[in-house]
Amino acid sequence: MADVKTGTNPLFLREEELRQCIELLFFAYRDFTDGPDQILKKYNFGRAHHRVIHFVGRNPGITVSELLDILQITKQSLSRVLNALVERGFVAQKAGVTDRRQRLLSLTDKGVKLEKEISTVQQQQVARAFREAGGEAVAGYRKVLEGLIKESDREQTMKRILKK
Repeated sequence: MADVKTGTNPLFLREEELRQCIELLFFAYRDFTDGPDQILKKYNFGRAHHRVIHFVGRNPGITVSELLDILQITKQSLSRVLNALVERGFVAQKAGVTDRRQRLLSLTDKGVKLEKEISTVQQQQVARAFREAGGEAVAGYRKVLEGLIKESDREQTMKRILKK
């Protein structure tokens, strides 16, 4: 039996219940990314492009190094995706003010428009799910997702998210 504890109240979930939750996460992710995938397909972009557009849009002026830290991908992988976004006019880059070697990234007007189109679809999905689940479910959902983040990254990730 798997033992999952939250706070002072122990919650015991059987292996089958945990597997069902994992499976729900797979299906939810599939449907959560379907709308954006259809939009991105029109541009011949994929999920890696979506992640870059999302995080650059949420963090204007982000450095390439900071983006690598968030995405936890190789420089080579980011370079391929970022170059395509820059060449096609969705992301702009400029040299850093204090360190000219830094590349500061921001969305262009075209990038902002694409980010808005994609995020609107996902915001509508999340809002619908929250309405169906009820207000008390929102805090639990956030707590579960926070708990899925590696403990070593959790504090910094939450600071990054909540600074908005």
